[in-house]
Amino acid sequence: MELINVQNSIVPDESKVVETSDNRFILANTQPISYGELKNTCIIPSFSKDNESTISHSEFIDTIGQTCEKIFSAENILHPAIRISHPIKGRIPEAMGKPAELLREEEKTIYYERMAFVFEVPSINSIVNGNKLSLSVGGVRAYNSENLYGKKTEEHFKVFIGFKNHVCINLCISTDGFLDDLRVMSIQELFNRVFQLLTRFDTERQINHLSTLSEYTLTEHQFAQLVGKSRLYQYLPQKAKKSLDTIVPISDTQISTVGKDYYEDKSFCREESGDINLWKVYNLFTGATKSSYIDSFVNRNVGSLLFINSLVGHLRDKKQSWFLT
Repeated sequence: MELINVQNSIVPDESKVVETSDNRFILANTQPISYGELKNTCIIPSFSKDNESTISHSEFIDTIGQTCEKIFSAENILHPAIRISHPIKGRIPEAMGKPAELLREEEKTIYYERMAFVFEVPSINSIVNGNKLSLSVGGVRAYNSENLYGKKTEEHFKVFIGFKNHVCINLCISTDGFLDDLRVMSIQELFNRVFQLLTRFDTERQINHLSTLSEYTLTEHQFAQLVGKSRLYQYLPQKAKKSLDTIVPISDTQISTVGKDYYEDKSFCREESGDINLWKVYNLFTGATKSSYIDSFVNRNVGSLLFINSLVGHLRDKKQSWFLT
């Protein structure tokens, strides 16, 4: 594989930044932040036993940005949308013992334990079931997955490539476009692993697969069974859970959101007959995942497609499913 020299400071090619990606890809429990603020105002945690620096949030974003520039060199790449959560506040040594209300801004320190971002490539797009989808690449970092009290070891990242639905800003991510537990020691290694993921991803195959979801439909009765059985799933004995060919990827509260949006969602609600196709069901699920914490929302998003795929298999092969008996 081609090796690219990755510097400690990587800035995306500003000449190709025409606008910023929409930051509504995840909403609850997070807040948006600009790249400049993240890079210039946040301290960088280090491993306490050897004082080795972690890979910072901005370095992570820079590395993914440079990888996109390398692979999609002929395309327009929007500036990343970034969301953060779980602020860790501190103060400089000179402010020790000073009452919090008297702290000056220059005496405060902060970094964010969890961060997620998305680069959108709008020039790579397709229409699926009347919805415009554009290619998107992003990542998730959660410092709570690192042992910052020890010596520097491999650091943990999540990286994904998939499509963003412009109607609802839901992400459509499959297992083929997701590295769930990417562990690296350096920025160069991070670049190389992400390069492999992006070059391996088959955009046409993903679009074709998403297009087939609308070919399968649930009746109102079947959808009610799906929601009800999904609510019961968490109470199943472990032996019964293991016998199923899929798991419910989202929380009980999010399942309730799916049920509510079956009636109320402007873009993906049921038909007048009560029927609803699996493209709409899938988007109800991915919409519900946007209320997840940063460190779990991509896993739930990917799990939603796996779950819907299992329903497709049962409907296509006319096999009985525990969720659709």
